Amino acid sequence: MGLENALNQQGFLLARLDDLIAWARAGSLWPMPMGLACCAIEMMAAAGPKYDIARFGMERFSFSPRQADVMIVAGWCTYKMAHAIKRIWDQMAEPKWCIAMGACASTGGMHRVYGVVQGVDQFLPVDVYVPGCPPRPEVLLHALMELQKKIRNEHSLLQDRITRTSSVSSPSVLR
Repeated sequence: MGLENALNQQGFLLARLDDLIAWARAGSLWPMPMGLACCAIEMMAAAGPKYDIARFGMERFSFSPRQADVMIVAGWCTYKMAHAIKRIWDQMAEPKWCIAMGACASTGGMHRVYGVVQGVDQFLPVDVYVPGCPPRPEVLLHALMELQKKIRNEHSLLQDRITRTSSVSSPSVLR
């Protein structure tokens, strides 16, 4: 009888520390809402009782960048506003993620003018794009679930340790 079988029969739970940390990190995201246009209304609807974003551990919209994990840029962004958004992004602690919500945040939408940024990915590293004009709250919830999957799979303490030991044991050669 193996150790796992013995512990399972007695009601113990076995898991890797990486899996527990990834589960906790993915299930406790605090969004930083950047509601710039009409998509912000749909983002607010996702937090309401009908769609209930709290089911995914994201009920606390944080208006403080130092306490937020996910920036949701909802709506079209001007170049003037891009500097403020970038400053707020820089104040957020690592690890942090970004969601571009709507066609305007993703590609500039129908606003093909000199004052509108043609996608926030020009100055922010976007993790998930939410399509639509305006996107429905269900689509935002789907994007948040996709982000949770990405967070569960992207970071590992074991990989960090392997990376640190391999960089120490085999230094890079400069040419």
